[in-house]
Amino acid sequence: MQILIITPQLPYPPRQGTTIRNYNLIRGLAANHTVDLLTFLAPGEAPTVDNPLLSLCGRVAYVEQPLRTTADRIRSTATTLTPDMGLRLESPTMHALVRAWCRATKYDVVQVEGIELAQYGMAVAGRRTAPDRPALVFDDHNCEYLLQQRNALTDLRRVQRWPAAAYSLTQWQKLRRYERAILRAADAVLAVSEADRRALAPLAGDTPLALISNGIDTEAYKPQPEPLPSSTNVVFTGKMDYRPNIDAVLWFAHEVLPRIVALEPETRFQIVGMNPHNRLDVLRKQANIEITGAVDDTRRYIQQAAAYVIPMRIGGGTRFKALEAMACGVPIVSTTLGIEGIAVTDGRELLLADAPDVFAAAVVRLMRDTRAGGALRRQLGEQGRRLVESTYSWEHIIPRLESVLAAAVQRA
Repeated sequence: MQILIITPQLPYPPRQGTTIRNYNLIRGLAANHTVDLLTFLAPGEAPTVDNPLLSLCGRVAYVEQPLRTTADRIRSTATTLTPDMGLRLESPTMHALVRAWCRATKYDVVQVEGIELAQYGMAVAGRRTAPDRPALVFDDHNCEYLLQQRNALTDLRRVQRWPAAAYSLTQWQKLRRYERAILRAADAVLAVSEADRRALAPLAGDTPLALISNGIDTEAYKPQPEPLPSSTNVVFTGKMDYRPNIDAVLWFAHEVLPRIVALEPETRFQIVGMNPHNRLDVLRKQANIEITGAVDDTRRYIQQAAAYVIPMRIGGGTRFKALEAMACGVPIVSTTLGIEGIAVTDGRELLLADAPDVFAAAVVRLMRDTRAGGALRRQLGEQGRRLVESTYSWEHIIPRLESVLAAAVQRA
């Protein structure tokens, strides 16, 4: 197939969820198909001549992300039905490139990665009467209206978060309409979890919804070969200006960590990820919390953890962080929501805990197990590694995606 993929960020290097997914989908599809790429560049970002995308893809073109001020966002929130995410990457240059490339090349598929790019997909779908119109495949990285609904309901619990809750309430309704429009314009929609697929189904009409989960490079992420020394590190990784991640580490630091430290005073909570939000500044004063910012490689932090924690209370999709920790053979303690979309069983691949005291007790259990020889650690790690190898490796996921794309071409 001849495939055009449009992404919201440069997919390489793959440093966070969206780029990890996009890079590996491109890499997998490029093995058997011709893939062209249109992508946005973050401010100050410049592609390098040795970027592997240049050899994987037939053509690559870059557009600088448009700048939107806070005033722009406030104004658009008050005056338009288009959600904030639908305006974030609105670019006449990108529209022109999509039109030009679709005129010049008879693509079988145009695959649009995420709600921020929905307008470009709807422009492609608008050419339905053209005999050579490509199939439109929309990859919905999150069920976005549901994510904003969860944001709103979480923030309403705290008075100081009511302005954020008001924003999310507004975006929730706008996103539901907007998401419905792109789902119904597409020839196929990709959902990253069964929970997302169910939530999107009422909006999709007769558009096929396919489950194409996030995956993991099982060769790149491996268990540490040497026995773990006695560790007191509790680790969370993620992009730290992402609202669900901010909420997760604040809840853990305030509600769970003090209970752990009361029993294990040497505990060190490591928050590993780029762009730490200023809401996390309050945690910098605590000697037992480390906020690393961007790091070259998160694996060394994950592999050295006595416990990897996923204290998510809002969000959606399939968590790359969970797949990374399981691929590394590291024991996980997660909320139920934090592991949503991954076929795990409490006590087999990880420990589940939703209440602060239960979460703290599970982490303490793992820390003490590590010192006692690590029997539970090995059990959870081996089962988690087995699960990602059998179900969540890209080698299993790409053939399923190829089948979806081929069916979309027949449907278009």
